[in-house]
Amino acid sequence: MALDHATTGFLKQLADSGGKPLHEMSVTEARALGTFMSELYGKGPDMARVEEATIPAEDGASFPARVLVPAGTPRGVLIYFHGGGWVLGTLDEFDTLGRELAARTGCTVVLPHYRLAPEHRYPTAARDAYATLRWAAARMPGLPIVVAGDSAGGNLSAVIAQRARDENGPAIALQVLIYPVTDCDLDRASYLDPENQLMLTRDAVAWFWDHYAPDRAQRANPDASPLRAADLSGLPPALVLTAEHDVLRDEGEEYAERLRQAGVPVELKRFEGQMHVFFTLVNVLPASAAALALIAETVERRLE
Repeated sequence: MALDHATTGFLKQLADSGGKPLHEMSVTEARALGTFMSELYGKGPDMARVEEATIPAEDGASFPARVLVPAGTPRGVLIYFHGGGWVLGTLDEFDTLGRELAARTGCTVVLPHYRLAPEHRYPTAARDAYATLRWAAARMPGLPIVVAGDSAGGNLSAVIAQRARDENGPAIALQVLIYPVTDCDLDRASYLDPENQLMLTRDAVAWFWDHYAPDRAQRANPDASPLRAADLSGLPPALVLTAEHDVLRDEGEEYAERLRQAGVPVELKRFEGQMHVFFTLVNVLPASAAALALIAETVERRLE
């Protein structure tokens, strides 16, 4: 299926603005794009309370987080790990999305600003993600926990779900993996398809990996490529969302299938006519609202 009309128009708008490909940018240049994109989203729903927090890291350092508390009694805690290839992303850039998730799911949303590469390379992001899970479980005891994220954030969600299982860590009621990075193999068919070289290209994914885990041997570790874990049994139920025109499509769908084969309850939804980043384009692409609605329905069903 071809890209939908809204996506085609958005890409034309970006093309008309000029700019070089992401993989040809410096980290500073690439991070500046996030500010431009966030201006398109508008302000998210009002919250009953917004807190700025500090989470202690495993190495003795710390990193910030934002806690978004919706009106009413929260039905759970949803930890959302933002995408950006472990290199890009700020709390403000994902504030609107976090507010939408809180309002639609009825969960308190925790947005961690885990430390980014190349200043903090693998496995810092994965360890900060697990520290966030432990912090949220201790800070809000008794509430069921959902871990969620897009792209690299989906990678971190999958990674900490495995670690929590292996270390008897905090219980996770649901993992929501939105076009997640699950493997370091860039030769799958979806990576090589010219029609998928859109907002995220094969070259851009290589650029991200080079910043996050320049040692190629490390990339095969399960806490970098969760698809390579020997055993996926006993993991939390999963909702996996993929986009038809996305270089990450095949590895996300393969991870869903591996989970299913391991006996994990899985719902897989491929969004036809969509590209990578469609989900985070809140108030820009209609498919983002459709994906948010599906996540809200799944959270409500799983946290009953």
